[in-house]
Amino acid sequence: MELKLYQVDAFASEVFKGNPAAICPLESWLPDKTMQNIASENNLSETAFYIPSESGFHIRWFTPTSEVDLCGHATLACAHVIFHVLDYKKTEIKFESKSGPLFVKKNEHGLQLNFPNQKPKPCDTPAAITRAFSEAPIQCLKSEDYILVFEHEESVETLQPDFSELSKLDLRGVVITARSEEFDFISRCFAPKYGINEDPVTGSTFTELAPYWAEVLNKNTLHAKQVSERSGEVFCELQKDRVLISGKSILYMVASIYI
Repeated sequence: MELKLYQVDAFASEVFKGNPAAICPLESWLPDKTMQNIASENNLSETAFYIPSESGFHIRWFTPTSEVDLCGHATLACAHVIFHVLDYKKTEIKFESKSGPLFVKKNEHGLQLNFPNQKPKPCDTPAAITRAFSEAPIQCLKSEDYILVFEHEESVETLQPDFSELSKLDLRGVVITARSEEFDFISRCFAPKYGINEDPVTGSTFTELAPYWAEVLNKNTLHAKQVSERSGEVFCELQKDRVLISGKSILYMVASIYI
């Protein structure tokens, strides 16, 4: 069997920036084990698979070790392939997913994801987080991930956590964030539990970060940067129970899989 594979750098305007994702279009689902093996072989933070549906497409995401319920950058990358490589004619793509309906359309920032609002709630700081970081956050919250707020952006840029401690946590990952002089806020994301020590640009975390910072900063339109080594800029807009997440994307590779 031969399958087409695309690799796209999401939240990037040039290759080797942003977050790379592999995209594999299918006519019908492969066995879960096969999709997991492909994701493991790709060894990227995410591989997305999609099939046609009556209203658009159905999408699933796999890390090198497991399937996840939501992934922003791989959805952006998938939409890039559908719009810009396969020349999809409709103005909006609808994806069905484990996290409900997701929508993507073109805008002035590149592509705009329409995702559910996953506002985090304050919580006690887990012991594993206290052990993992050399500096205590000023606030700890939780939603899909633990969100750690730091007073200074330099802390977010320089902290090096103990990944073995973070892998013990019950949630998907840990996001660290702070206000920024150049942007509304900056962030980094760690998910060693899913085989990703640090994710370059994590679109789905902005469903948590945007509602938090919108309330803190009293503004619904936000410009952020994930300050990983590859880095990426993200534009967010809060709309009630949805978060609009926008960024650029660029095709890096077209290949074939033989299984």
